[in-house]
Amino acid sequence: MEKKLYRKLVFPETGVDLYESKHLKGQMVKEHYHDHFQILYALEGEGEITLDGRTYDFSKDRVVLIVPETIHSIKANEKLTVLVLAFSIPVLNPFVYKGILSLIKNHSKHVELDLFTASEIRPLFRKMLYEQKTTDVYSEFAIPIYLMEALLILLRHQGVKKVQDANDVRCIQMREYIDTHYFENITAENLSVLFGISTRYMNDIFKKKYNDTPLQYLQKIRINRAKDLLSETEKDIVSICFEVGYETVSTFYRTFRNLVGISPNKYRTTGQLANDLSLSASNN
Repeated sequence: MEKKLYRKLVFPETGVDLYESKHLKGQMVKEHYHDHFQILYALEGEGEITLDGRTYDFSKDRVVLIVPETIHSIKANEKLTVLVLAFSIPVLNPFVYKGILSLIKNHSKHVELDLFTASEIRPLFRKMLYEQKTTDVYSEFAIPIYLMEALLILLRHQGVKKVQDANDVRCIQMREYIDTHYFENITAENLSVLFGISTRYMNDIFKKKYNDTPLQYLQKIRINRAKDLLSETEKDIVSICFEVGYETVSTFYRTFRNLVGISPNKYRTTGQLANDLSLSASNN
């Protein structure tokens, strides 16, 4: 029986190395394993990857998360260009390391990214490539941070329930994006660009599923968060306005009154929840 090849990588001080791996048509990377993690991201081309005896398609925007000791091989059916993000176990603190292994059940993962998730991952790789060329003292801190962000995106993506309808997928991803980015400057235009569809079509499919347009949903999320802060903290209203994503206090007051029926001050001081218009964003 052929002995599997162990491949050792010498890491830089950051414990993270990002590099290009090119495979010509018909080229085969024989079965091997290593003692570090790898994220393989196919930039272009067609091929196959085998993980512990199971073979998967490996083409543009496919990602493989390889845990230590996984026996794997790659075959290029045509020219295949891959970004390899390798990172050592020491770069992960024990809590993160244990958590990652728990979430992926200590098995390597093959993931097909949708356009939105790919659009989140690609800039992180670009940032890491940039930081590897930078010699300032901050690069060694920046690279592991971008790595953690990429891992978080991949782990959340592999936990998402698969939905057959493409519009359902888009709507679910838009809602999740708004839920986690509501404090940022979100517009209909940048949402439509992010998800690769027209503003009108985006509004139509989102409203059909959730009874609101994305921006209406965004306002409800922000105001619901503001209500929690008004009820549970003594923060100034200007701080709350800032925290939930509004650029001006006047816009915050106007939106709050339109949705809740009373001003933020009155909501805080009187607790007249009966005037609440039952914002249902979290229950849609």
